[in-house]
Amino acid sequence: MKKHKQASSRQVKLQFLGGVRTVTGSSHLLTTPKSQILIDAGLFYGHREEFYRVNTTFSYHPSKISAVALSHAHIDHCGNIPTLFRYGLHAKIYTTSATRDLCKQMLADSARVQEEDFRYLKKIAHHMRGQVRRDAPRFRGPLYTEREALRAVGRFRPLHYGQRFKVSHDVTLTFFDAGHILGASVILIEVHMQHKTIRIGYAVDLGRKDLPMLNDPTVFRDLDTLILESTYGGRMHAPIPEAKEKLRDAITRTVARRGKIIIPAFALERTQEVVYYISELLKEKAIPEIPIYVDSPLAAKITEVFRRNVHYMNHEVKNMIRRDHSPFDFAPLRYVQGQEESKSLNNDKRPMIILAGSGMCEAGRVLHHLKNNITESRNTVLVVGYMAKNTLGKRIVDRERIVRIYGLEYELNAEVVVINALSGHADANDLLRYAQECSPFKRVFLVHGDEEQTKSLYDRFQEHQLNPYMPQKDEEVLLCEEGCRG
Repeated sequence: MKKHKQASSRQVKLQFLGGVRTVTGSSHLLTTPKSQILIDAGLFYGHREEFYRVNTTFSYHPSKISAVALSHAHIDHCGNIPTLFRYGLHAKIYTTSATRDLCKQMLADSARVQEEDFRYLKKIAHHMRGQVRRDAPRFRGPLYTEREALRAVGRFRPLHYGQRFKVSHDVTLTFFDAGHILGASVILIEVHMQHKTIRIGYAVDLGRKDLPMLNDPTVFRDLDTLILESTYGGRMHAPIPEAKEKLRDAITRTVARRGKIIIPAFALERTQEVVYYISELLKEKAIPEIPIYVDSPLAAKITEVFRRNVHYMNHEVKNMIRRDHSPFDFAPLRYVQGQEESKSLNNDKRPMIILAGSGMCEAGRVLHHLKNNITESRNTVLVVGYMAKNTLGKRIVDRERIVRIYGLEYELNAEVVVINALSGHADANDLLRYAQECSPFKRVFLVHGDEEQTKSLYDRFQEHQLNPYMPQKDEEVLLCEEGCRG
């Protein structure tokens, strides 16, 4: 653990710990004269040794944290919270009730993945005894166990949107709808100084207008500082209605060939969005009625969280559910649980839609569905999310002729359809518009974006005199000193 520097008792400082010039491991530390507030605590993803080192090395003492403000349930924002408890954190985590419920599933799943990975590595090490070089990387244990993940969730304290709550001697938090995923928040952080109150807006991650199921993002007013994501700082999304049209076309075209539609989808939000669109298309009789399977136990659990948190959704979905037309429960939709039922779908030759995890095709049940279906041209692989470099999903998007699954080569003959319009992140135009609606403010700090995306947004903000700043990792900036008035 790095030695912690004690800030001046008269200063308010912001340190950018992670999710800076990258999109992983979001975390920022606000230090005030009386408090230390941690804003998000996401997992950093990298090679195994780097993953362990970065996620267990802190430039602050976890035991000194007064409170944690958590924006939403994506693992790159919440995934390191159980690790912090291992290292002495005892503060409460403030968030929305939907985020707490989602984190219970997401953090438990993160722990299970780490535990299974460790067991696999131990098995490899056992078989390679005597063959491993002295300088080979050590097989680290999981950052936390499932039991520790669930214990951490017990420290979550839910707040309602719009509820102003004092979390320490001089800091008040208010959560507002981010329009990104269920329960996601933009956070107003108010630091109460002797002569003024400093108002900091945290919009990481920020959603888009008119997303299915969700409300539009809330705009901050009267800020001193804005912290804003830049994931798509140099890109523009296709219009959202285009997703529904492309989905309809892909389904009808594949059914006409008597084929299957395989959809790799993240368990949180993307699965529920696609199911929502399918329910709409069925109601409109725009697609034929065929079996639809959600083959992901985690997605099924998360969908149950959606059912319990309808009050976070927009009026349209609330009205649908009141009329007993839930977009998550309709014929012919079925949630698959057991592995045997999952495998039996491969012997079913009827046209059908299968949504399965994981989203980038690197693990999970989608692998055996791909293995059994991508060699036939009558089938379709429908990509609805971002596919990172060097993943099976990216190789499918690139339509490589031969792909490897479970170590074996398969010819990719299935049609590949990519729908990019479903992103839950604001694009470059959305981010500019949002910052302009929030202005005036002194500075806007651009975080959570690959460097070229952040730089593109920085240049655009400069053109519009929005005073942007691109922090470096671990950089600490002064926001105010005691006695500052404006």
